[in-house]
Amino acid sequence: MTVARALPPLAFRPDGRPAGQPPHQQPPRARECQKGHGGDNPGGDGGSGGDGGGRRRYRTVFISDTHLGTRFCRTDLLLDFLATVDCDHLFLVGDIVDGWRLKRSWFWDGPHNAVVQAILAKAEAGTRVTWVIGNHDECLMAYAGMRFGNITLVRETEHRLADGRKFLIVHGDAFDMVVRYARGLALLGDVAYNLALRVNRWLNVARRQLHLPYWSLSAYLKSRVKEACDFINRFEQAVTDEARRRGYDGVVCGHIHHADIRETEGMVYANDGDWVESCTAIVEDACGRLQILDWGARARRRELVALARARTRRNHTLPPALLPERPEGLPEPAAGRRREPAANQEPVA
Repeated sequence: MTVARALPPLAFRPDGRPAGQPPHQQPPRARECQKGHGGDNPGGDGGSGGDGGGRRRYRTVFISDTHLGTRFCRTDLLLDFLATVDCDHLFLVGDIVDGWRLKRSWFWDGPHNAVVQAILAKAEAGTRVTWVIGNHDECLMAYAGMRFGNITLVRETEHRLADGRKFLIVHGDAFDMVVRYARGLALLGDVAYNLALRVNRWLNVARRQLHLPYWSLSAYLKSRVKEACDFINRFEQAVTDEARRRGYDGVVCGHIHHADIRETEGMVYANDGDWVESCTAIVEDACGRLQILDWGARARRRELVALARARTRRNHTLPPALLPERPEGLPEPAAGRRREPAANQEPVA
């Protein structure tokens, strides 16, 4: 069961073509979609990413900020995602390996190796893999422009959607003034973020003991602290303005761990989130439509189901004095076994 935040087609006219594109310039795939030939998803939903089971295939998948090399990478959900979702082109949009963290303290276990092997297996099977280098994996900058088998390393690149729109693909650290001009402050912020994640982990351990669902401290701070909200807004505006200035129809990026797709004045801003907390990706279906797949929502749904079952089991084991009172007028439940007759009473034939 896959949970998705499916969004409607972006910048599309009622006839199915992108805004500003004459009918004669529509790509063949866009004309097929307009006629109703859904997509490459074998489930028949055109790659909508709904709740159906089984494998799913998309034209393009964008993931970023996995931060392999830290204890906070959700390798369990990432491996499940890579095993469930297939695509023609996989974009790794930066911060795949956390070189900053590995320099301070080495951490690399079996699941981290399994993630790398899963990506290599996709490349070997024919999936084009483009690794856009971010600030945490900047140690690979010397290899930018090189190709290793079906994997290409780049600083930034572009991608043309099935409907003909051209998107800038960039991690986004170049538009973060703190990372660009105050590296020491950026490193301090990284330490503070990891501290928040560590506090969040122990906080949720306590919440599980109290049979409460998962709650994200960092997501709460991002949504409540004015400076964090202002930073996200400035980042989105800067990335969008640069893509517009360079003649693109939109941009896909990462860096700020905040998944979103929005269109402003004909420009599409898409951020694929992260695999530390939210566990989200952006996918493009066969018709060029973009949507967010929320893999973390599936994990949270499973957790809620497990909590509900635990409460049910706990209620059944409570002593009678602590069980809720039976509503007046309802009969007592039938006994689990036959009641023996009294000593002075003849058994019923």
